[in-house]
Amino acid sequence: MGVIYGYARCSTSELRQDIDRQKRDLLKLGVEDDAHIYWEYESGAKTNRPELTKLLNIVQPGDTIISTEVSRLSRSTQHLCEILSLIQNKKLRLIIGTFCVDCRADDIDAMTKGMLMMWAVFAEMERDIISERVRSGMKNAVAKGKKIGRPQTTADDIPANFWKAYNRYKNNQLTVTEMSRILECSRGTVYKYIRIANEQ
Repeated sequence: MGVIYGYARCSTSELRQDIDRQKRDLLKLGVEDDAHIYWEYESGAKTNRPELTKLLNIVQPGDTIISTEVSRLSRSTQHLCEILSLIQNKKLRLIIGTFCVDCRADDIDAMTKGMLMMWAVFAEMERDIISERVRSGMKNAVAKGKKIGRPQTTADDIPANFWKAYNRYKNNQLTVTEMSRILECSRGTVYKYIRIANEQ
């Protein structure tokens, strides 16, 4: 009969509830074990998603892959074509919501493949529209004199414990890595603080 796997994805870790909802839906759609659900926080436009790649590598002929929506699998028409090709070549079954593409015995029929391609086009179009709205919003904000991006870090933003560590760093008593550990921040942040401190 084969193993039934699930795949869940959303773009950011802020959408934890969305991932949990997808997992519940996947169990309702037929995934029998939580351990068979592959999930990740990645953009649907990316083709090199680690968990999806892992899933596509592990499946064997006769297995099933379930996803709640086509956009969870891919927002790229080309990438979806590649996934469909793998479904055919490995003789798998793909279930997206209530839609089923079963290649365990036969190839995908032309109508089913056409519908999947349409779904991918709409998903890709949706992503492009959202991106265009974001770009338009940023242009309007700039035109109104608003600054885009994170506010610039100044000496006033640097934590007090940095200055003690900075003096030791200047006397070659600390490395950037050690300062990073003491301040509990990244090396990049430490370098930024040092640059600001050097300018004082």
